[in-house]
Amino acid sequence: MKEIKINDAFVNKENPFISIIFSFYNEENVLTELIKRVRTVMKKEKERGVISGYEMIFVNDASTDKSKVILIDESASENDLLIVDMSRNFGVSECVMVGFRISKGDAVVYMDCDLQDPPELIPEMVNKWKEDINVEVVYTTRKKRKGESLAKLALTKFGYRLINSLGDIDLPVDSGDFKLLSRRAVKHILILKEQRPYLRGMVSWIGFKQTQIFYDRDGRLDGRENTKFPVMSKRVIYGYLDRALISFSDAPLKIMLLIGLFVSIVAIGYIGVIITQKILGFHEPGWPALMASILLLGGVQLSVLGIIGLYIGGIFTHVKSRPLSVVDSIIGTDERVSEIELNDLNSI
Repeated sequence: MKEIKINDAFVNKENPFISIIFSFYNEENVLTELIKRVRTVMKKEKERGVISGYEMIFVNDASTDKSKVILIDESASENDLLIVDMSRNFGVSECVMVGFRISKGDAVVYMDCDLQDPPELIPEMVNKWKEDINVEVVYTTRKKRKGESLAKLALTKFGYRLINSLGDIDLPVDSGDFKLLSRRAVKHILILKEQRPYLRGMVSWIGFKQTQIFYDRDGRLDGRENTKFPVMSKRVIYGYLDRALISFSDAPLKIMLLIGLFVSIVAIGYIGVIITQKILGFHEPGWPALMASILLLGGVQLSVLGIIGLYIGGIFTHVKSRPLSVVDSIIGTDERVSEIELNDLNSI
């Protein structure tokens, strides 16, 4: 039998152009060192003929410090940097999606700006992608995570395993937002109409052949707390529920249905017990039993309504069909900026 490969995006794996996307907010303390290290790594790869060129796309999520000034100064010395200013703070995933739309690389790497993930790993990611024609995604898995508490690590692992057990995707444990995607993979990510994008889940959902690299994650270069998003913060918890669990699983609805059925069976059984006691003359009406039953059923009903509310909220957000984000301006070389139509970018 003949197999037809759906090649829906041209990719040059022999001598690829690499786009590197950074979504950031207030990173003035690390940007200079980050750009220096990325340029050192990528220029060396270009000199070796491994890649044809590269670009860095910095998506500024409405920073309030001097990050933009630093980037403008850095862009003046080289033609490898593009600065995208958002109209307000939208979030990491939304900014990365903007970077995907703007990028032109045969492969796209996206990573955080805090230098916990080393840019020196990018050549290994590129080589891993090039050595197998079928590989579309290279993801990195952290063997060690310096400076992070045992409680946070345990909660993070639990979150991954909960999604894997309840959802319809298989998330690699301890693999975050430091990945290489082929142009083909990026194209399919952009096709998805997620209103609350969860990139780790979306990358797993599109499938294709994916390969893995292990590394040790460092602490933040500037010595600040290792994350701007504490694991028990409202933003992380809400994001996990809305973006990760609800978007990729209907298991909570099924669990609530089973709980409702279980409580109903128990209630019916209890009614049978009461009728039997009444017939035998042992029934003694009591306020505690009545209140316990009411509270139990009320709690189940509220839980069910809460779960349903999360899904209805997701439907409401999707039906509004708002763009994920709004770009305010783009700064870069004249030739590169002229390729991008802001109206088209914001209308998607």
